[in-house]
This record gives sequence, structure tokens and C-alpha cells, in this order.
Amino acid sequence: MSKRDYYEVLGVAKGATGKELKKAYRKLAMKHHPDRNPGDKEAEAAFKEASEAYEVLSNPEKRALYDQFGHDGLRGAGAAGPGAGFDSMDDIFSQFGDIFGDMFGFGGGQRRRGGPRRGADLRYDLELEFEEAAFGTTKSLTIPRHVDCETCDGSGAKPGTTATTCGTCKGRGQVHHRQGFFTLSSTCPHCKGSGEQISDPCPECDGKGKTRVEREVEVTIPAGVDSGTRLRLRQEGEHGSRGAPKGDLYVFLHIQPSEVFERDGADLHLRQEISFVQAALGCEIEVPTLEDTTTVTVNPGTQQGDKKILKNQGLAKLQGSGRGNIIVYFDIQIPTKLSTRQRELLEEYAEESDIDVKPAGFFKKMKEKLSS
Repeated sequence: MSKRDYYEVLGVAKGATGKELKKAYRKLAMKHHPDRNPGDKEAEAAFKEASEAYEVLSNPEKRALYDQFGHDGLRGAGAAGPGAGFDSMDDIFSQFGDIFGDMFGFGGGQRRRGGPRRGADLRYDLELEFEEAAFGTTKSLTIPRHVDCETCDGSGAKPGTTATTCGTCKGRGQVHHRQGFFTLSSTCPHCKGSGEQISDPCPECDGKGKTRVEREVEVTIPAGVDSGTRLRLRQEGEHGSRGAPKGDLYVFLHIQPSEVFERDGADLHLRQEISFVQAALGCEIEVPTLEDTTTVTVNPGTQQGDKKILKNQGLAKLQGSGRGNIIVYFDIQIPTKLSTRQRELLEEYAEESDIDVKPAGFFKKMKEKLSS
């Protein structure tokens, strides 16, 4: 019996995207799932046929062979016959467990656990001084992680011996249980998900295949980073199993606040005190910047809260180019104590400006008379 075209099986066009293929397969898998059609051989055959079609078309290499040579091009590529590549229905559940899990809301089978697995990612929390974040720096981190045991090359078995396929899960790392409508998966209790059993473990790593070591890693901190910035160092995480890639190291940054500036992204806010005389007459003052100090002109008649913007004097922008600004806010200080001469000058100013301050002067004179 000739096999149907895989695109026809899934009901999609030849140029269908991966997302369209997955959607079509989910629909067919839901319709023909064995738990929905107990004892129905036709539904089971349709389920296997759809799974075979999806297994080929979702694999770029197999799909290219199929598009060019048809079914004949797949011989020896793991899809030579109906349901090929799947020893049992459990194999289908293992291969496409993510799809079944999505359909039923929880695990309906997962990918094989016994094969190579990428190493776990690691996290490191790094605290920086404000100045380090402002200008950038390089830090040396001591990272503990698990690496392949040198004695057994990561196999977990004593040198000269090998691991055997787990008899319980047949190397899948999982066992499947039918419970009504659902197919549930759980880690194999005998091999703990590895798919193998080690009868003679390596004495160095006690059969784990990994040993714990500390590694010095240098990380470059770019200028302008803020708290919450995450740096990714590829291949600096845990070692993978069976030659699989290493995980990554994620460095999360925590920046201490500045004693001078208040930060807002790449902008820096600075509150600068000036006297009421400087505000009234105008002047030039020195204010701090990230690198040193700079001269700022205070215009005559400056009011409380007025500001000056120092362009491109702030922090480096992580997104894009250039730097933020420093915004200087003026806080006008009113003296709490005046000398006799200072008071006389202010009273003269008030009189010339027709500002009524006599009550205050009157009460002061009365107080001086009573105390004499």
C-alpha cells in the first residue's frame, strides 16, 4: 500500500511554517489520540500516520530530503515505514511530549531523558559600586560548578566498565501510565531518568559522572549598567551530559546608590545649594560631574527649583549611543541668623523696595528695650 503525502496527511500547504505544522498536528493528535478512541485501530493508525508526518516535516533535514526525493529519500533517515522511528505508542508520547502536555494541561509524555542533555544554567549576583557601574569595569568571579569526571570521562561507570540500558524504561528515562483519558509520565524510579544503570560506579564521582570544581571567570561590565541588568556568559554554566553543550552563566547586577547623584536611567539629578544672594544677583559655581567638576552659571533672579541641564555629562546609554544628561536643581538657602549689618542692609533693601518688614523690626526693638 502506497503511503500518503505527508503534507496531505497534515492538511497543510507545502510551504507551511513550523508553527502551522505544529497546529495541524495538534489538531489531528487530539482527534485520533488513543485515549479518546480506545480500541479503535483506525484512529490508532491515523494517529501514527500523523505523528510520522510531523516527525519528518518538523525536522529541517528530513523535510528537505522529502521535498526533493519524496518517501524514497527518507530511507535510512529514520522514517522508512508507517510509524517508523517509534517502537511503540510510548515512543510517540516521549518524542512529542511537549505537544501532548500543552493539549492536556500537564505531562502527556516528555522527550527521552536518557539522551544528551544540555548543562544547567547558573546564576551569580554581583554587587557594584556606583562608580564601577558608571565607567565599566572587569570582575573576576569564582564560580562553583559540576564538570565531567576526569576518571570516568563523565560516564559514571568505573574505568573499564560500561553502563547498561535500564530494563524498566528501556532507556527512555521515563515510564508511562494510562489513567482514563490521560497518559501520564514519570521519571523512571530505577535509573532516575538517565535511561541507564551502572552496576560498577566510578569511585571518584560515585557514579554521578560529575565532580564539583571552582572556576575563575572574568566578566566585563559595560559602562552605564543599572540594577537588574543581566549579563549572559555562554558556555560557563554546568557541563552537559554525554557531550551535550554546557549551560550558560547569568550575572545579575546590583548597583549601590551614588552619594552625590540621583539616577534616572542614563540621566543624573543633582541638587545644588546656593544662597539667596547668589540667586538674586547671579553667579558662577562649581558642580560635580562624573569625571571632575564643571562651571555652571546661575542667572540673576534664579528661583527655587530652577534647573540647568549639562548635556552628555550623564551615564553611558546601554541602548544606543551617547550619554545622558546631568540635571542641576537649585536649592535656595535662607539664612537663619543675620548680623546687625546684614539686617540693616536687608531692611534698607526692603524700604527701597517698599516691602513692609516694620512689625518684625518693632518687636525686635521692644525686646531689646525690655532686656536692657
